[in-house]
Amino acid sequence: MQKEYHIPVLLKESVDGLSIKPDGIYIDVTFGGGGHSIEILKRLTTGKLIAFDQDEDAEKNAEKIMLNEEFKDKFIFFKGNFKHISNFIHYAGYKKVDGILADLGVSSHQFDVAERGFAFRLGGIPDMRMNIKAKQSSLDILNTYSESNLSNVFKNYGELKSAWKLSLAIVAYRNENPIKDLVQLNQIINETIKTSKDYKILAKVYQALRIETNKELEVLEKFLVQSPNLLRKGGRLVVISYHSLEDRPVKSFMKFNNLDNKALTDVFGRQTLEFKEITKKPIVPSEEEIERNSRARSAKLRIAEKL
Repeated sequence: MQKEYHIPVLLKESVDGLSIKPDGIYIDVTFGGGGHSIEILKRLTTGKLIAFDQDEDAEKNAEKIMLNEEFKDKFIFFKGNFKHISNFIHYAGYKKVDGILADLGVSSHQFDVAERGFAFRLGGIPDMRMNIKAKQSSLDILNTYSESNLSNVFKNYGELKSAWKLSLAIVAYRNENPIKDLVQLNQIINETIKTSKDYKILAKVYQALRIETNKELEVLEKFLVQSPNLLRKGGRLVVISYHSLEDRPVKSFMKFNNLDNKALTDVFGRQTLEFKEITKKPIVPSEEEIERNSRARSAKLRIAEKL
C-alpha cells in the first residue's frame, strides 16, 4: 500500500519513539499512505490506533486497512484535519492516549499527481489543497491576494528575499492575463528572479503557497497546544518535520511548553513544563534512507514524553 502512495520517512525511529505498549491507545494524525500506521498496528495486541487525514486518497488507503482481518479491530479512521484532534479522540470515546505521531510532510503521491499542483516540474494547475474540497486553492491566492499579502506569504513562508519583487510581477501579469497553470507561474518566477539555482527559488515559492493554502503552521500550532491534555503521563509525542518553519515550534513546545521559544515563568519564577525532551537533538535519516528516498533528506524527528 505505502509503496504505491508514499514511502514512510524515519519509519522505525518514529514508531520506536512512541515506546508502544501492546494494549495502548495511539494516534497517527497524518495517515497518508498508512506506512507509519501499519507499523504501529503490527505492535498492538488489544490496543487501538486512531488515525485521521483530510485527503480523499488517504481515506481510500484507510479503507483497505479496515478490510484487513489482522488490523480492522484495532483501527479507527476519521476523515478530517488534525487541528481537530481533541474532537476526534473524544468522539472515539477516549480521554487520554499513550502516544501521538505526526509526519508533517506532503506525501509522495501528492507530489507525483500533476493535478494536485504540488510539484513545479509536472505542470497542471497550482492547486495544492490537502483537502480538495477546501474553498481556497493556491490558484485563488495567486489571482486574488494583494501585492502586500502575496509578499508576506513569500517572505514569511518561503523565506524569499525577493518576495516583494515577485509579488509585483505576479500582480502585473494577472492584470493582463489571469494565472491558470504552473507553466505561467514558473515563467513569472524565472523571469523575475534570475539565479543559476532556479529550482531552489521555485521550491521556496511553492512551499510558501502550500503553507498558506492549507494554513499549515496554524494547524500545527493548534495541534501542539492540544497534545499535552490528550497524553497520559509517560505518553509520547513524536513529530517529523521537514523545514525550519515547522521544526521551530515543535522544538519550542517540547522544550518550553510554549511557541515563543523561551522559558516562561510565573510570578514566583517557576516554570511549568508538560514534556521531557527525549531527543535533545533531532534524529535525521541515515545516508542509506536518503539514498532510497531522496524526499527524506530534510526530515527531522523530535520526541517528547508527557510529565
